[in-house]
Amino acid sequence: MDNKKIKAVLQSVKSGKTPVNEALDALKHLPYEDIGYAKVDHHRHLRQGVPEVIFASGKTDEQVIKIAMAMYKKSRSFLISKATKKTYNSLKIKNSIFHSASGMISIGGEKTKRGNILVLTAGTSDIPAAEEAAVTASFLGSKVNTVYDVGVAGLHRLMGNKDLIKEAKVIIVAAGMEGALPSVIGGMTDKPIIAVPTSVGYGTSFGGITALFAMLNSCVPGIAVMNVDNGFGAGVLAHKINTL
Repeated sequence: MDNKKIKAVLQSVKSGKTPVNEALDALKHLPYEDIGYAKVDHHRHLRQGVPEVIFASGKTDEQVIKIAMAMYKKSRSFLISKATKKTYNSLKIKNSIFHSASGMISIGGEKTKRGNILVLTAGTSDIPAAEEAAVTASFLGSKVNTVYDVGVAGLHRLMGNKDLIKEAKVIIVAAGMEGALPSVIGGMTDKPIIAVPTSVGYGTSFGGITALFAMLNSCVPGIAVMNVDNGFGAGVLAHKINTL
């Protein structure tokens, strides 16, 4: 439940349209709802400006679905990360969307999109992390543009998108292998850059550790670096910067 919904409940009580007991029932699960194996944090949007997001990996389908239903009952929206098509098929909520490229499931989210976030990838194999960032930021209410496969092996591909880079308010860059693209972008713009190392690459990429170290050691100052494959974290940070 966000600020708008709580204000609406209070205004309805003030005007006499909603009885006090009914309003109390609507608010009684703040700050969280205990469903046994999970304590669903309905209060998080009020504290952080971002609602709780369900991390599906490591949970059973039944657990994911029950948490999602608890959130949907209160807010008519939820976002699930690291999900499978099987989980989505089991969910059976009308109008929910399975984002196959990122493994996310969403329903609801902010309808009005603000600002301008640009998401870039070095290669096509980096798209899952980039899509996780893009879906997250869009769900939260940011306008998002994406440009994929513009890495350092062919920088001429990047040059054709200079206008998008110039117009962006925040830039997310997902890259595996040697993880060089965020540094290249950082040398081209004064916009905040959020780098996402991905687990893409051959043996000595060490599952994204090489890209992570490269981004942490960039000679371009001021680049924020996420954990390996953490497109979700990048999407949240970009949204917060974008909507300041």
